[in-house]
Formats: sequence, structure tokens, C-alpha cells
Amino acid sequence: MIIDIEVNNKTIKATKGETILSALQQNGIQVPTLCHMKELFPTGACRMCVVEVEGEKNLIPSCSYPVDKWMRIKTHSPRVIKARKTLVELLLSNHPDDCLYCIRNGNCELQSLADNLTIHERRFVGKKNTRQIDKTSESIVREPEKCILCERCVRFCEEILHISALNFIGRGSDSTIGPEFNNSLSKSSCIDCGQCTLLCPSGALHEKSNFNSIIEALHNPSTHVIAIYDGALISAIGEEFDIKSGKNINKILNSTLKLIGFNKIFDASFGNDLYITEVSNQIIENINNNINRPIISTHCPSWVKYVDKNIPEARRLFTSVKPPQELLGTIIKDYYAKKNNIPKEDIFIVSLNSCTAKKDEIVRPIFYNNAIRNIDASLTTRELGAFIKLHDIQINQMSESLCDTPFGISSSSGKISSISGGLTEAIARTLYHMSNGKHLQPARVNKLRNSRSFKELIISLNKKRYRMIAVDNLLEAKALVKDALLNDSNILFIEVNVCPYGCVNGGGQPLNTDEDTIKARKKCLYDIDNKDFTKTTYSNSDIISIYNNYLNKPGSKKSKELLHEMDQLKQ
Repeated sequence: MIIDIEVNNKTIKATKGETILSALQQNGIQVPTLCHMKELFPTGACRMCVVEVEGEKNLIPSCSYPVDKWMRIKTHSPRVIKARKTLVELLLSNHPDDCLYCIRNGNCELQSLADNLTIHERRFVGKKNTRQIDKTSESIVREPEKCILCERCVRFCEEILHISALNFIGRGSDSTIGPEFNNSLSKSSCIDCGQCTLLCPSGALHEKSNFNSIIEALHNPSTHVIAIYDGALISAIGEEFDIKSGKNINKILNSTLKLIGFNKIFDASFGNDLYITEVSNQIIENINNNINRPIISTHCPSWVKYVDKNIPEARRLFTSVKPPQELLGTIIKDYYAKKNNIPKEDIFIVSLNSCTAKKDEIVRPIFYNNAIRNIDASLTTRELGAFIKLHDIQINQMSESLCDTPFGISSSSGKISSISGGLTEAIARTLYHMSNGKHLQPARVNKLRNSRSFKELIISLNKKRYRMIAVDNLLEAKALVKDALLNDSNILFIEVNVCPYGCVNGGGQPLNTDEDTIKARKKCLYDIDNKDFTKTTYSNSDIISIYNNYLNKPGSKKSKELLHEMDQLKQ
């Protein structure tokens, strides 16, 4: 039912029963919030969104109060502004005064609120928080002194991810947010997805930086430094430079990275192409050997960590193929190193991606080869933005250039693998060709391109029908896996992403992400797929070349030695 309400002396339309905040936002009227999360039930905890409603004695939290007919609302009355100002001043009373060198300086919601409310002096002085910084995680740094108890990280981790790695600790003025039993992040149930770093308004949670090791490598004349970047990053990196969301600037990025000093720039989606090829071959082997159990993806390091911590028995369902960035790192330090007579210990590979958890993946012992890592450092999308700015490069003035050979070409299947359902679509294309000797027509699989957390495709291979599933919800993934462990199944493949919508919404993407921005990133990659002539991994000339010249064929002895985790192969 549509009703009329009055806001700031103007009549607007609202839906009866929706919250005041929702009605205001639908009409382009903004009020500040700190604890509010669109997808979760409102708590009204922070009180930052209070408004004045005629007839009400107290100010009303707009996020949790429903509209009614001819309600008269003031969003910025003197009383409202004074209340918001006092709330922010109280938050600042014991907040660290380190804005000049805080990682969120210039992109901090608390700082912006203070500026918008013209707070330029300290009226209240509280006892400063003195809590130890937690740097034990390979991916995420926790600075509890900066926490303002907005509860966003707690609620998302518990209600969306169902991990509950963070919670309230202590009571009253001693309250803080941290891992269970006040442990370090490294000893908690945290799976490094980094969604908390996207949500944190004040820099209490942020990714761990690899800047120093990368700068040192770039300025070491004996080190051959290589950058690899994925599809999720190219769909979002422009946002760090006020370029429209979803604008593909990969050719400008190539020139920028060369100017910074990288010796070679490779397309990390080539690693996705290798992954798709080897996983597809493994699925075909299962079919031929009448193995009625699904192969589960390992491309999401947070998912792998979740399984290790919660359902380790499911590891036997994992594909033995190494994750995509590790595949490319392995090939670079083996094939590329030999071909160019470069000692592999002199090659330093920097993975540029949307994922905080890949910082943890690269240090897993299984991805070392004789004490040499496959990937040496990892930067998130927003870190790369800061790294480019550090070198004082005006990205909008850069010319365009292509990636380097021999790993400069990837199929569009490799690009769309950054979207939830995209990896399943890519594998379906390759599976269909391997099994039926034909191209999947149409190549675009609409059933896998919706925004639901559970997507399913029925595919016909050699006149038999099989299921392929993609999920980006851990509860659904856990249920699928436990069922697969107990029962025979006609499910060929299960793709799991921890981050909602997949890597395009990874924990290392630019801050202040909304649904429209995520849609723009997805559209960027789907547009590449629509326009690209190389839609499949088996039609990628660089993939054909690496198999013809070095690996022999998918699943060959050489392929398994280099591209598979040997312990997983034995299961």
C-alpha cells in the first residue's frame, strides 16, 4: 500500500510498513548510518540514523521504525544534528589520533561523519583504548583500538557466512570485538575471506600488506619480477581512480605495471584456463571409471580453509588440481624459467587479485617447491590502487599495451570464472566438447547467471544427464558436501565461493561496494565473454601451445607432476 508522508516539509511516497530509512533512501534523501546493513534485520544500535518525528517525545532510529500515513519527519533538524554530533564526539573521545597514517585515512566513515558534522575539536575526553594489534593472520590485521563496536563484522560473519569468527568480548566500557575466547585471528574459526574488511567503517580490520617485499624485489636488478592479475581485479580496479564501475582498463593497467618496473605482465586467467582444462579432464575420468561422486572446486582459498577446519573428511572430494594462481606460478617457475634461462629462485611473482585469502594460500607449505613459493606476494585490488598511487602515476594519462607472452592470452571462460557460477559455466563448455566433440550451444548458460546463491545446470554428456552446481552460501555448500560423502550422486561438479556473488565481490575489492557496483563488475566480465572469439579454454592458442610443447595432454604424467597436488591424487 502506497502512502504519503511528509519529510522536511515535502510530501513523498512510501510503502506502508517499510522503515523510515528505506523510504528516505528510495526518495534520494540520505541520513548517516553506522550499524545498518541492508540485507540484515535492523538493530538500531548506533542511533546515528535518528530522525525527528512529529508527536514523538524521543528521536526515532529510522532504520528500525516503520512509516505510517502522514508521518511528519525532520531528518536534519537542530535537535537531530546535535544528537548525531554528540554520538560521533563520544566515539572520538577514546579513538586513536592516528588519522595521518591510518590505512583508512581519506576513506573512513567515522572520519567522514566527523567532517560532515563539522566536528573540529574534542569536547569529550575518554580513556584511550590500549589493545594489542593482532598481526598473526597471513591475510588480515585486527586493530581493536580503532573498533567502534558497530557490530557489522560480527553480524555478517554470523548471519551471512555462518562462521562466527568474531563476537563481543567484555562488558560495558571494556567491550571490544574479537575472536572467540579473545584468541588471535590465526587461532580462530576465521577463513580469511576479508568480507569484514569491506564492512569495517574505521580501519579496525584490514588486509596485511606485502608492499615492502614487492618494492625490494622491484629494485633488485637480479630479480625478475612478474605481475599476474585476474578478471575480478580488472572489473574493479578503475573504481580506485574514480573510473566508472565495471570499466575494463586492463590494457592501461599493463602499461602502468610496466612503468612501475615489472619485467613481465601475465594474465592470471590463463591459470583459470589450465584449472578448467585439468578439472574437466578429471571429471571425464570419473565418468569413464563409474565414480559416482562429485568433484569439488578448490579455486576459493576461504572455502578450502573452511573445509580443513570444519569438514576435513570432504577433502577426498576435492579436485587434485592446484588452485588457479598456483598453477600459473608453477608453470612460470618451471616452463617459463627454463625457456628463458632464468633461475627460478630469481623469479618473484606478484598476484594481483580481489581476494584477501590468497595471501594465506600462497604461504601454505603444499605450494612450496624446494623451499621456493609458487607465488611470492599478493596484493588486493585496493592495495594495487594504493601501490599505483605510491608511484605517483596518473593512470588516466597512460597509453594502452597488451599482456606479455607466453601467458598473455586467456579465454573469456577464464575471465567469467571470477563470478559465482562462472567457473561451472566454463567447465560445462569444456566438458561438453571433451565428451561430445562439439561446442556447447549456446555458450552462454543463463541458468548459471542469476544472482541466487544456489545455481544448477543439467548437462547431457554422451546421452546421459548430469548435474553441475554452483553455490556461494556455506550452509548450502556444507549440506551438499555432506550428502555427497554419504550417497552416490549424479552431480559431476560443485563450485563453491565463500564471498556472495563470487570473486567480483571478494574481500580485497574497493570499499563502499553496493549491489549496483557488483552488477557492473559482473557485466564487465560477461561483456568480455559476449565479444570474445576465444570463449573456451580448448580454443585458447596459448593453452594449446603449452600442452603441445610441454605438458603433452590434460591428465598426462607431466601435467599431474606440475599441476596437481600429489597427496590429493592418492586419495
